[in-house]
Amino acid sequence: MIAVLLGVTMLSGCFGTAQDHSSPSASGGRGSADPAKAAAITEMIRTQMKDAHLKSVIVRVSMDGEDIIREAFGESMTGVPATVDMHFRNGSVAIEYMATLLLRLVDEKKLSLDDKLSGYVPDFPHAQEVTVRDLAQMTSGYPDYVLGNDAFVTKSYSDVYHAWTPEEQLALIKDQPLLYPPGTNWNYAHSDYVLLGQVLEKVTGMPLERALKQMVLDPLHLTGTVASQTAEIPQPVLHAFTSERRPFFGIPADQSFLEESTYWNPSWTLARGSVETSTIDDLHATAIGIGTGKLLSKESYAAMTSTALRGKTTVLPGCVTCTVMDGTRTYGIGLWVAGHWLLQNPLFSGYAATEAFLPSKKIAIAVAVTFDEGAFDEGAYPNSASTLFRQIGASLAPDDPPPTGG
Repeated sequence: MIAVLLGVTMLSGCFGTAQDHSSPSASGGRGSADPAKAAAITEMIRTQMKDAHLKSVIVRVSMDGEDIIREAFGESMTGVPATVDMHFRNGSVAIEYMATLLLRLVDEKKLSLDDKLSGYVPDFPHAQEVTVRDLAQMTSGYPDYVLGNDAFVTKSYSDVYHAWTPEEQLALIKDQPLLYPPGTNWNYAHSDYVLLGQVLEKVTGMPLERALKQMVLDPLHLTGTVASQTAEIPQPVLHAFTSERRPFFGIPADQSFLEESTYWNPSWTLARGSVETSTIDDLHATAIGIGTGKLLSKESYAAMTSTALRGKTTVLPGCVTCTVMDGTRTYGIGLWVAGHWLLQNPLFSGYAATEAFLPSKKIAIAVAVTFDEGAFDEGAYPNSASTLFRQIGASLAPDDPPPTGG
C-alpha cells in the first residue's frame, strides 16, 4: 500500500509591514520576540523528534508580525546539520498557489468558477458536467490517480525517477466512472488539479509555471520557491529518507531498510509547472499571504475559505479519499479550514510540512520535517509536522486551538 498523502492527513486582510524573507545560513534563526514561548516550542520539537523518530525539524513561527522562533533542529544527512535556509519539496502547498491564481483570474473576469471544464478541455470525459469550481474544490467526482490506484503504485514504486506527463497521470483515471455526480460529495483527487492546471494555462495563455510566478509567487515575494519537473532541488538541500517501499519489495519487517528519497522525481504529484521546492521562510510567508487573502478580492477570499462543505459530504464504498467534512476540518478552495485555522499539510516521499494561519490572532506557523528509520516501523507514517503545528497552535492560541483531527 502506498504511503503517500499529498496535502491531506486523513482523519488524523494583510500585515502593514513587509515580511523579512532573508535566510541566514545557520541552524539557528533571529532573536525571539518572546523567549519563553520560543523555549516552550523548542521543548515540543525536541520531544516530538524523539517520540516520532524525526531526523530534522525546521520551523518558523510568528504572532502579529513578530518572530517567536526561526530555527532548525537535527540533521539533513548524517553529520550535516539542518539549517533554516535549506530547500525541500512543498507538495500540496502549491495547490494554494493554483487556487490563488484561479481566483485572481475570476477577479479579473477572465473566467468563472461556474464555467464547465468542456470550455477548456473539451475532450475529457464528463467535461460537460464538471465545473471549474468542482476541480478547485475537489468535488468533481473524478477518482484520484494516486490513492487507491494499484496501477499508479506499481508504476511509481517501480521507477521513482520516472518523469510523469499530464497525459500519463490522467490516463490512470480517464476511463473510470465518476465516483458521484459532480458537486454532490468530496474526495481528495490529484486528478482535479492536473486538469485545473490545463484550464489555467488555457486562460492565461502561458505555461503554468510562468503564470504562477507572475501572478502569485512574485507578488507574495516567495523568492525561494521554484518550479521543477525534474528531481533537482536548489542548494542547500534538506535531504529526505523513507522506508515506504518496504511492502512493495516484500522486505521483512525485521530487516533494516531505509532509502534516500531526496531525488525521487516528484513530477507525479501535481500539474506540470506547479511541482515545486521551497524554504521555511517561504512557507511562513505563504501562511500569511494566503491566509490573509492578500492577493484576492473580498469575495474570492470568502470562496477560498468557505466552510460550505461541512455536513454535506460522506464516505462511499470503494472511495478511499472520500471524507466527511465537519467542524474539525473542511476543504475550501485549495486549502483546509481546521476550526478557524487555514492550512496545507503535504506528506510524501519522506518529506512532511505544514503551513498554517489563524486570522484572528495573526499567528503564522511553518514546519518542515524529515524522518529516521524508526518512523516507518508501522508502515504508513503520520505527518509529524501537522502534530507539531497543532501543539504549537494550541500553546499560542489556547482559546482557539487547531482541532485534534485538523
